[in-house]
Amino acid sequence: MPTLPYVVPLKSVKTLNDTEYDGMVLVSHTLPTILELASIKSGIEKVMKIDKAVETEGCIIEVNFPAQRLIYSPTGPLNRDYDDSRSYSEAASRGIARALKAGVTSPLLILPFEQKFVHADLVTLLGALEALYVPLQYREDCPDKSQKVKHLGVWGQDPMAVTSIINLALALEDGRCVARDIGGGDPERMAPPKVEAYVVHSFKQYPNITVKVIKDVHVFEKEYPLYAAVNRAAHAVPRHQGRIIMLEYEGEGPIDCTLMLVGKGVTYDTGGADIKAGGIMAGMSRDKCGAAAVAGFLKVVAALKPKRIKVVGAMAMVRNNVGEECYVADEIITSRANVRVRVGNTDAEGRMAMADLLCEMKERAVAGGINCHLMTMATLTGHACLAVGNGYSIVMDNGPARENGHSKLLQEAGSIIGDPFEISTIRREDFAFHKDPGEGVDVLQCNNLPSSRTPRGHQTPAAFLMLASGLDKHGLDSSLPIKFSHLDIAASAGSIPKEPTGSPILALYAAYLEGRH
Repeated sequence: MPTLPYVVPLKSVKTLNDTEYDGMVLVSHTLPTILELASIKSGIEKVMKIDKAVETEGCIIEVNFPAQRLIYSPTGPLNRDYDDSRSYSEAASRGIARALKAGVTSPLLILPFEQKFVHADLVTLLGALEALYVPLQYREDCPDKSQKVKHLGVWGQDPMAVTSIINLALALEDGRCVARDIGGGDPERMAPPKVEAYVVHSFKQYPNITVKVIKDVHVFEKEYPLYAAVNRAAHAVPRHQGRIIMLEYEGEGPIDCTLMLVGKGVTYDTGGADIKAGGIMAGMSRDKCGAAAVAGFLKVVAALKPKRIKVVGAMAMVRNNVGEECYVADEIITSRANVRVRVGNTDAEGRMAMADLLCEMKERAVAGGINCHLMTMATLTGHACLAVGNGYSIVMDNGPARENGHSKLLQEAGSIIGDPFEISTIRREDFAFHKDPGEGVDVLQCNNLPSSRTPRGHQTPAAFLMLASGLDKHGLDSSLPIKFSHLDIAASAGSIPKEPTGSPILALYAAYLEGRH
């Protein structure tokens, strides 16, 4: 199993009397009644008599264990119609943060003993690990601050189950760490060539992952013309030159599912010629979280070695620069799918960067892929944030994917593991929106209003991706239907100054990998 750079070591603890730990973190829905924790219950009840806030905010109490102090972090109610498993991860994250403030250097996490949701233990541990994440550049610049704690112990009623949960949590968190490192790195630390170096290094110990990097600008222009247009201005600066990174895994046994993931990896988005003015450019180093999630998910796949599944990931790493070489509105560019696209606004660069790679995935599916499901993942629209609010990803299916029940599957999987999705629908208006009224042009890239001021502002880009890649020819009315889903993670990926979340890695795991490893 992987070893996280910021939590060493992480182990199952068989007894609460272990002397390695100087603080205990209890995540709980109700006060404990099991014998080992009986004294803890009475201690918390005493504090509750003088402070009602303990029921919702928790407390720190002295306990008769070697750790001496206990941080109680309640989940709050879990039986209402709208409660979900995130309450566990949030309580664990708060508890660890409070323990650190109290000076705890080796916390012992007590897993919930009364579980209202499947995977409550796993979600709790993932919340604790998320609180212990240290950003990549901080780890590199200040090695002595690269770990927040010396040890993290985990206690549960079933030691065998705890060990299994730890192993799975480490694999999932290692993938989220990759996604956070790439997604959270600043525009220079994670410029495309440095993303290449990071990815190559991250996967060098995994022979089950094939890594291919495309960097030749002539290949871009010939095979990925829409991507090449976005890369044009950045190519003039060697340290900003674009990279297309391909990752591929094939599990043991007869393949019955092929996932093909394309991630938006815009390392910095100035808006291009349609420059982001008025202070709205800040935070645009996070526009690469879709590609970061692709790399993170492949890291999970590499560690778990799922059977009977093939996973192909494409990271479209590019910087949307402004300069004398930048692409501009009114340009007409023929996509890889031989679709003539008129540029409407250079700030709609994410769909441009992904469309040709999506077309390539379509070609591979047509050429003989087994039960292929194509997906694009991107921090694509501000409209997504307005539509569903922070913390939620959006999934949109084409006809074949919708008929297969994919959106519901992903939403239910995300709910179970604390990585929630909302479902949107791609409709005829979204395709009509991209119909160019001019002669000899097939598709209009976008309008000139922000997505947040455009009706159906997060659905229309999904239609563009289908049109520009030729996937619109593979719907339910086709002799060769291909499943496609667009995931807009603008609202769930995490915005500065908070660290990236790694969404939707957990949901993808629960939907596609659980039970295969």
